[in-house]
Amino acid sequence: MGASKKKMSSVSKANTLEKIGAFWDTHDFTEYDDPRASDVKFEVTCAVPVDAELFAMLEKQARRRGVRLETLVNLWLHQMLVEQTKSAPSPAS
Repeated sequence: MGASKKKMSSVSKANTLEKIGAFWDTHDFTEYDDPRASDVKFEVTCAVPVDAELFAMLEKQARRRGVRLETLVNLWLHQMLVEQTKSAPSPAS
């Protein structure tokens, strides 16, 4: 396929953003839904502001350990919550 050849949309068969937009202005995705197809799984993530200096330190630790920053932060937060849950006084019954 040549570099100048534009890709075509798999559903609308359109080859420009304008044509794809026009197609979806008059169609609904449910017209193309396959009930036998697997549901799409996705993960919701959240952003939490972190001090720039702390962030740099976390990045450095993640690189040292050969893991992604997100992995390290999630692991450490999980460990801290487990520790806090173990040491927290149980609610009065």
